[in-house]
Amino acid sequence: MATEGGRPGPRDSVWLVDRESRERRGGRRGGAQPSGLDRRRITEATVRLLDAEGLAKFSMRRLAAELDVTAMSVYWYVDTKDELLELALDAVHGELRLRGPEEADEDWRTELRALARENRALLVRHPWLSPLIGAYLNIGPNALVFARRVQRVLRRTGLPAHGVTGAISAVFQFVYGYGTIEGHFLTRAADTGLSPDDYFRHAMSAVSGTPDTDGVIEESRDLMDARGGDTVGEMMERDFAFALDLLVAGIEAMVERG
Repeated sequence: MATEGGRPGPRDSVWLVDRESRERRGGRRGGAQPSGLDRRRITEATVRLLDAEGLAKFSMRRLAAELDVTAMSVYWYVDTKDELLELALDAVHGELRLRGPEEADEDWRTELRALARENRALLVRHPWLSPLIGAYLNIGPNALVFARRVQRVLRRTGLPAHGVTGAISAVFQFVYGYGTIEGHFLTRAADTGLSPDDYFRHAMSAVSGTPDTDGVIEESRDLMDARGGDTVGEMMERDFAFALDLLVAGIEAMVERG
């Protein structure tokens, strides 16, 4: 049941719909199950379209055309576009590379940094992901595997139980924000036809010539020079690594404080 305004409610999640019930509904739509089509193929096509064209242009009609089927064939497997977006959201979480059980005893700092980097890369690789996180329950199997790994790592820090969720929020909401902005920047650069480095140089040149912004740029020039990095990618990487080190140090300080 959708909430007021057409947004999906918590009970509308694709992960909470009984498969048998779905098949009964599909049967009532009439016709046999479309051959050559399954939920995995539909989800893969959804991810490809979202990567290529973005969230705003995605539609069931566009997906059906990509699959070379009718829109009703897609509706045999999902009831709404929201369900498809939930499936795509979880599918890309399956790209996260998690360390195996044999590495479970390694230092929590190393594993936390690795998880943070994986999550950031995912957000940058799929810029459409950010608006979906929080809009849906995000309780698919891949997302839950990642969430469980994060929780287990933070439990090894020595933080009291009541502080673990706060530490998770501090690290991964930072990663969410950083990865979202980085993804938007790269998308914007690509839309202009410029490389990220050329786009950055063009933008800095433009704002440096404007009286309202030139002073701010000049005041921060020493900080930008100190940061170092010859490319946008290097600058982003250095800032991310340092910010992540600050968060790790904060966790260590809270453990010491007891």
